Amino acid sequence: MDKKLLMESLARASYEKGGFNGVWLYAEKGEIVSKGAYGWVDAENTLPMQEDTIFEMASITKMFTATAIMLLVREGKLSVDDEYVKYFPEFPYECVTIKHLLTHTSGMPEDLGTDDWVEPIWENEHRIPPCSEIIRFLIDSGRELDCAPGERFEYSDIHYCLLANLVEKLSGEKFEDYLKKNVLEPSGMKDSAILHTRRDGRPSSRIARNMVLEDGEYVPSDLSKDASYVCGSDGLNGCDYLYTTVFDMLAWDRALREEKVLTREEQAVMFTPVKLNSGEDYADEDGDGYGFGWGVKRDEEHGLIVSHSGGMPGLNTWFERYVDEDKVLIFFFNRDFTDMRACGGFWDGMMAIANDDEPEPLVTIEDVMVKDPDRSDWESFCGKYERPEDEEFMIDEVFMKDGELYANAVIEGDEETFRLYPLSENEFGRKGGFLKLAFAEGCIKYDENTCKKL
Repeated sequence: MDKKLLMESLARASYEKGGFNGVWLYAEKGEIVSKGAYGWVDAENTLPMQEDTIFEMASITKMFTATAIMLLVREGKLSVDDEYVKYFPEFPYECVTIKHLLTHTSGMPEDLGTDDWVEPIWENEHRIPPCSEIIRFLIDSGRELDCAPGERFEYSDIHYCLLANLVEKLSGEKFEDYLKKNVLEPSGMKDSAILHTRRDGRPSSRIARNMVLEDGEYVPSDLSKDASYVCGSDGLNGCDYLYTTVFDMLAWDRALREEKVLTREEQAVMFTPVKLNSGEDYADEDGDGYGFGWGVKRDEEHGLIVSHSGGMPGLNTWFERYVDEDKVLIFFFNRDFTDMRACGGFWDGMMAIANDDEPEPLVTIEDVMVKDPDRSDWESFCGKYERPEDEEFMIDEVFMKDGELYANAVIEGDEETFRLYPLSENEFGRKGGFLKLAFAEGCIKYDENTCKKL
């Protein structure tokens, strides 16, 4: 298997079909097997993507925050079993330990996220709140725990914001400075730093802009419909805002293997899936667990694999280490995809190649659609439809335009219009997702919902 050629071909095809705009790197035993870049750094297509382009990491930052906590444990400044109120007495949830925060098992309200805090402040006060205000937000919410700490896993950026505040309090340094001095520099990550580019400006033209697709055009995320969250959250720490390159992330992989920052024993603690109060290891729908800032799985063929993804509007990141086989896979996107199948095909294909498997052929919605459909019933599909309650995806109206079928929908609270591509006589798909929509007598069916035509 020529992994270099396969990865290059897959990246090129996905870029050409609207599924990938960014960089990738794959290495075995510290040697780069494949790397490259496709696309553009900016929304105007004036700055070509480079292999050393700097990207925001989003939630991949969490593994670095967890590393800082482990260093403080080594210094004897805390224990992961300590309750958080020991260091912040005003914290409103007793019995929540540092380990609960590291593993997202605190029991704090699952619908109480950073967006609930930062967006109103940005919109009403037009300021970016510092991470230090987050405990006050939790107090003011007046909310009780949803469940006992340790009872269930509920992923939340708030956990890692609280951990960043703890790093600052116990180290006596800014989080940015502590991480640079104790983690990034010892790892040889020369182009990496905690940055707040919306708050403080962009220190380098090499930093990629995160770009959101709106009405068929790319818009920088801080100027998009998501601007309240993107800008408002830029004062947070711990959960995001490490900026780095694929080469520095390879250096991080080597630093872990060579124990430059963390010992193997400390890493083993971080790579251990959390046990819930029931005594069972937490596992997601794919059977993967979660340790301290790392997703964790054991594969019969490939052994221990640890990873983390990251996402912000217009941004997706992935970092995966095959600990036992000494392999690492890294890729970063800085644009919304225009075809979900092309994006998913890139993602799945890269992981298949890293697993020593042949990737599936890359397909788009145009590849799987019916080429010459019977349109005789399409007019009967048009009209307004009931909206299901409490759903993130809702079809509002179906209509014809230039001989093709389109839909107006509400997706995660935002209105969106898209073309429906025929997959069979009554079944349709869209570029932006894998969800299939089926028309029946006087109704439309999707995602276990049956909505009547009004």
